[in-house]
Amino acid sequence: MQAVRSSLWAVHGSVLQHMRVRAVVAPSTTGLWGNGNARTMSGEAHGTYLDRRDVIDRVLAVVKSNQKVDASKVSETASFKDMGLDSLDEVEVVMALEEEFALEIPDAEADKIRSASDAIDFIASHPSAK
Repeated sequence: MQAVRSSLWAVHGSVLQHMRVRAVVAPSTTGLWGNGNARTMSGEAHGTYLDRRDVIDRVLAVVKSNQKVDASKVSETASFKDMGLDSLDEVEVVMALEEEFALEIPDAEADKIRSASDAIDFIASHPSAK
């Protein structure tokens, strides 16, 4: 999964460079805060959690926006396989979710996201999601 992800980031950077847009460096596997945790020095969560209904609506919208998805098959409980996505498509969806919610999903967690429900649970419980 990491090799595919790295390749997609390389293509992403090349496209942005071609368009004369400053490319963002590919996210590290350790997360935005060095260890993947959004914590203050006192150990408290940093940020606020999004409303779960809002997360559900936005995740489903991102999934539906993928060209290979039949929108009629998208639901809160459907797996990405049920929606007709292969492993590369799943990586693209996870990357789109990272962009939508302005957060980095570590590779270890991204590998566990196999359905809309998995994505919703991860994002709704992430204090840095915007």
